[in-house]
Amino acid sequence: MSKNKFKKAATVSATVPQAPIAADKGFAIQYPQLLLVAVVLLVYFPVFSFGFTELDDTIFIREFRAFNEDLNNIIVAFGRGLFDAVKDPYYRPLFSDMMILNYRFSGEMPGGYHFVNVLLHIASLLLLYRLFIKLGIKEIYCFLLSLLFAVHPVLSQAVAWIPGRNDTMLAVFVLLFFLNSISYASSGKLVDLLLASLFLLMAFFTKETAVFAAPAVFVLLVLYKGIKVQDRNMYPQYAVWLLCFGIWYAARSAATIQSSGIGSAQAFSDLLHRLPVVLQYLGKILLPFNLSVFPTQQDTVMYFGIVAHITLVTLVLLNKKANKKAIIGAGATFLLFLMPALLVPDDLNRQTFEHRLYLPIIGVLLILPQTLLFNSTLTDKQITVIVVAICVLFAGINYKHQRNFESPIAFWSQAAATSPNSPYALMMLAARLDKSEIKRSEQMFRQAYALNPEEKYLNFYIAEMLQRKDSVLASEPYLLQEKKISDYIQCDFYLARVAMEKRDPNSAIAYLQRYLNRDKYNPMANNNLLLLFVETNQADKAKQQAQQMIRLGMDVPQNIRQQLGL
Repeated sequence: MSKNKFKKAATVSATVPQAPIAADKGFAIQYPQLLLVAVVLLVYFPVFSFGFTELDDTIFIREFRAFNEDLNNIIVAFGRGLFDAVKDPYYRPLFSDMMILNYRFSGEMPGGYHFVNVLLHIASLLLLYRLFIKLGIKEIYCFLLSLLFAVHPVLSQAVAWIPGRNDTMLAVFVLLFFLNSISYASSGKLVDLLLASLFLLMAFFTKETAVFAAPAVFVLLVLYKGIKVQDRNMYPQYAVWLLCFGIWYAARSAATIQSSGIGSAQAFSDLLHRLPVVLQYLGKILLPFNLSVFPTQQDTVMYFGIVAHITLVTLVLLNKKANKKAIIGAGATFLLFLMPALLVPDDLNRQTFEHRLYLPIIGVLLILPQTLLFNSTLTDKQITVIVVAICVLFAGINYKHQRNFESPIAFWSQAAATSPNSPYALMMLAARLDKSEIKRSEQMFRQAYALNPEEKYLNFYIAEMLQRKDSVLASEPYLLQEKKISDYIQCDFYLARVAMEKRDPNSAIAYLQRYLNRDKYNPMANNNLLLLFVETNQADKAKQQAQQMIRLGMDVPQNIRQQLGL
C-alpha cells in the first residue's frame, strides 16, 4: 500500500515543470503584446492614406459593386468562383464575404480596406506570439521573433495591398487552428478539438493553401513539441482533419469551379521549373533587399537566396545545442506552406508574389531559436539589442517598399522596373502612362506585345490606344482576339463603336446589351444604347431602356423623355 503511494507521488512530482534558467536575471520586455501592436501601427500608419494599385483591388471593390451591395451574396459566395461564377479556378468564399462586409462601411473608399488589412496583420501577429509561447520558446525570444514578423518588409504586400488580406485572413484562421490543436493534444478537451475543426474549416474556405495546415501542425506537434504520432489525443485530430477536408472538397466540387490544372503532367513540369523559387523566397526573408510588387522567377536574382541558405545552415551547425527534430519541423512548416506557390501552373499565374510568404515565414522564424544567434554566449539583453537593430533596418526597408503600393503609377512603375521581362507589368504601366507620356506608353505596349502577343488584356489596351488615335476599324482584330483570350467585358463596349463606324447599328446594340448584362451601371453604355434604340425607331425598347436608367438613378435627356412619353 505504501509502495503504491510512493509510486503515485513520484509520478506527480515528475510532471511539475522545471523553472527556466534565465540568462539575464530580471531582464524582460514589459507589455510585449501592446508594444507589438504599437510597432505595427507606427510602421504601417502610411497605408491608411493609400489608394488602389489597380491589380485586383479595383475588381473586388469597384467592378464587384453590385455583388458587394447584396448581403445575400455572403451565402452565394460558397457556390461560385472568386473572380467569376463559372470560369474560375479560385474558390475563396470567406475572402469574398470579408470584401462584402468591408464594402458595407467603406464603399469604394480605399482607406477602410487598408484599415482592415492592418487589423488582420495585428491579429495574426498576436496569435503568432501566443503560438511561440505554446511551443515552449523563451518569452523574450517569442517577442523578438514576433517583432521580426511585425516589421518584415517581405510581408508588406500582404498588408499594404488590399487583396493581400487573403493571406492575413488565412493566417488568422490557421494560427487559431494551430493553437487549439496544440491545446487539445495536451488537454484532450473536446472544446479545443471543436474550435480547431471550426478554424480549420474557415481556413479552407479562405484559401486553398489551408490544405497544408493539418500536415504543418502535425510536424509541429510531433517534431517541435515531441508528441507521439500514436498519442491518444492525436487520433481524434486525424479524423477531424479528414472530415474538414472532405466538407471543403465537397463544397468546392458542388460550386461552379473550373479545374486549376494542379496534378496534371504540365503542372509537374512547372513544379520542377519553379524549385529555384524556394531559394529566391528564402533570400527575400533573410536578406530582403530585392523586393518587388510584381516579382517573376526570371527577373529575381539567385545570389541572395544562396547566401541566405549558406548563412542559415552555418548558424544552425555552429549551435551545438540545436534540436534537430525542431529544425526539421520548422523547415517542413516553411516548405509545406510554400508548396502552393510551387504547384500553381504557369498558365494560371507566373508571378512569385511576396504575400505568399506570410505563412511560410513562420517556419523560418521557428528555426532561428535553434541557431547560434539565440544560443551563443551573448546575454538576452545583447541578443535583444541585435535583433531590435535588425528590426529597425527592416522597418526602414518596409517603410520605403510600402510606397510602391500607394498608387497605380507607383505600383506599376516598380513592377516594370523590377520585372522587365514581364509583358503584363509593362502593359499595365503603359496603360497608366497613355495620357501623360504617350510615346513612352506606345513603346512599352510594343515591348509587351513582342514578349507575348497573347498576354491577357494586352490586345484590349492596344485596341483602346488605336481608338483614341481614331483608328477605330484597326482596333477590331485586337478586340476580337482579346475576347478569345479573356472575354474581357470592355471589349464589347469598344466593339460597339467599331460597329457604329461600320454603320451597323444592330451589331452595336447587341454588343452594348451584352456589355450591360455584365455591368449595368455604366452611364455611357446605357446612354449609347438608348440613343441607338431611338435612332433605329425601336420605341418600346427605347422606353424600357429609359425606365431602366431612371431606376438606376441615371439622367435621361428631357427631349427623349418627352419623345417617349415619360
